[in-house]
Amino acid sequence: MDTDNNAGKPGFMSRIIERGKKCYAYFTDGVWADPRNNLGTRIVKTLNLTLSAFFNSSLQNKSMSLTYSTVLSIVPAFALLVAIGRGFGLQDLLQKQLYQFFPSQGQGITAALKFVDSYLNTATQGVFVGVGIVVLLWTVISLLSSIEDSFNSIWGVTRQRTIYQKFTDYIAICLMVPVLMICSAGISIFMSSVVQDHINLPFLTPFVNLGLEFLPFALSWLAITLSYYLIPNTKVSFKYAAVAGTVAAIAFQALQMLFLNGQIYVSKYNAIYGSFAFLPLMLIWLQLSWLALLTGCMIAYSMQNVFTFNLMGDEGSISNRGWHNVALIVMAVCCRRFADHEKPLSQQTIAVQYYLPIRIVGRIFGILRKAGLIYEVNMGNDETGITPAIETEGFTVADFKKAFDNAGVTDFIADFRNLYAGMLDEIEPRREKAYAVFDDLLVKDLELPSPEHIRQAMMAETKAHR
Repeated sequence: MDTDNNAGKPGFMSRIIERGKKCYAYFTDGVWADPRNNLGTRIVKTLNLTLSAFFNSSLQNKSMSLTYSTVLSIVPAFALLVAIGRGFGLQDLLQKQLYQFFPSQGQGITAALKFVDSYLNTATQGVFVGVGIVVLLWTVISLLSSIEDSFNSIWGVTRQRTIYQKFTDYIAICLMVPVLMICSAGISIFMSSVVQDHINLPFLTPFVNLGLEFLPFALSWLAITLSYYLIPNTKVSFKYAAVAGTVAAIAFQALQMLFLNGQIYVSKYNAIYGSFAFLPLMLIWLQLSWLALLTGCMIAYSMQNVFTFNLMGDEGSISNRGWHNVALIVMAVCCRRFADHEKPLSQQTIAVQYYLPIRIVGRIFGILRKAGLIYEVNMGNDETGITPAIETEGFTVADFKKAFDNAGVTDFIADFRNLYAGMLDEIEPRREKAYAVFDDLLVKDLELPSPEHIRQAMMAETKAHR
């Protein structure tokens, strides 16, 4: 009897498999059409973006590029660290820490220290004094510039720091990081010696030891968090940088432990592979460390912009009409708010309120800025708004299309205009007539849906698909 009643119903396992398929479809694709602003949706989107970023070939390529730059910068950076350590009288402390960090590479470290001494002597004597310092700083600064470019690429930032800003900021980092490392080591030794030798309170020793063991993680977290917060040439929320810094610091410490244990394991085979056994392990560790750092940067970006990720496909698949439409929407928003004497909106706010992909909006802003149509204004509290750089009263859609189409270099081949004069002479007049069709439409008067209307429409669409 029960068998007949249940004959038309799917089995238990079938229901479980079907539910699993629905959950997988939602976690991978469906969540990007879900406009709900709640904790569960944010977590799913953030995890989706993080996993996608970790396995993204672009991020893998960036980590390999940074690994190459790091290898080139090891000796100059090491020389800078030793030079500053000598200035503080802590060269022996630095050498002790290096031997502890690379327990199985004592001979290599000794040879490296001799090489650094030779490098510093050459860089500070005779005609090489100026050239040596310039080469040393340029190598380290180029590494920092590569890190900034990678972070800016993740954040979709097209605006670069000026040469002066790079010089001052990078020099400050080059000087401050070694000082902080030396000070942290000094604090560790000071705390250990004071508690053990001068303070007769045995019950404090376990807490001090625990604090000393936690100190490297705390310093890694602080350095990574500040990197996420300061290096990208855009406004980054400190709370998201701190959360991402925690994840990246844990990954970095785990990789460091694997690296230390790997050295001991590899040292057993040094008789076969010789001193080269250390190099592949170091390169793998460097690449995984950079990949963890870049993934953490992606986490910070994902958490801050999680509700502007409504496009996860390939940007290259978007048609030229699609790019023009998004650019016109963005320009219309800026012109409308300027004409109505309203506060300019930031890139992120425009993307959120008008349900536009944040990466597309970021690229559109770069094109509009290049075309001379917009510029950024400081709104206070580290907030940047976007406002028109043209007079909005007579600015038509035709004017916009001309400026947008001509942003960048047109004659990118030498004598391009003369080579293809016949074709261009036929095309250009017709193109101008095509622009003229839009002369009667002012950009500020274009009809735009309100952000509230967009939100309600997306909520209704989400409910309809459930």
